[in-house]
Amino acid sequence: MPGTPESGDQSKPLTALGFDFGVKYIGVAIGQTLTGSARALKIFRARDGQPDWQALIAYIEQWQADVLIVGLPLNMDGTESEFCRRARKFARRLREHSRKPVQMFDERLSTRTAKLETRASGPTNTPGKGLQASVDAQAARLILESWLSQPEFATSPDGKSNQR
Repeated sequence: MPGTPESGDQSKPLTALGFDFGVKYIGVAIGQTLTGSARALKIFRARDGQPDWQALIAYIEQWQADVLIVGLPLNMDGTESEFCRRARKFARRLREHSRKPVQMFDERLSTRTAKLETRASGPTNTPGKGLQASVDAQAARLILESWLSQPEFATSPDGKSNQR
C-alpha cells in the first residue's frame, strides 16, 4: 500500500496514528500501511477539546508515527458540521505541535459503529475510563482503517483534497 503524498517515497511503509477528536476525550489508534491494519491504543482527556499537548506529542514520538489522521465529523449528507471546525482546528494544532503530516478523513458513523462493537464484545483493556475509553479509541481505529483502505479520499486540515 503506498504512502501519503507528503511522505515523498510513496512506496515506503508508514506508521499512522488515528485520532477521534472530542471535547472531553480524544481516542487514539495505530496502524501500518504495510499491513493495512489498525488497533485501538488509548484515550487522552481533553478540556474543551484541548489535550495535554506535551503528553500527546510525547506519545506520537513514542510510536514513531509518520502521519497523523484526524476524523472529520461530517453530516450524513456530506456537509460540514459545526464540530468540523473544531476538529480542523485540533488537526492544525496537531500539525503545528508535532511537525508531522496531518490528514483528515470522513468519520461518519465511526462512533456509532464503535459503540455497537464495544457493547457486543464488552469493554476492552483500552487504558482510560471504561466503556467511553473503549468507544473513543475504537472509533479512532475505525477512522484509521478507513484511511488505510482509501487514503486518496483524505483532506488536509485546511480543507483541501489530497486527490490527484
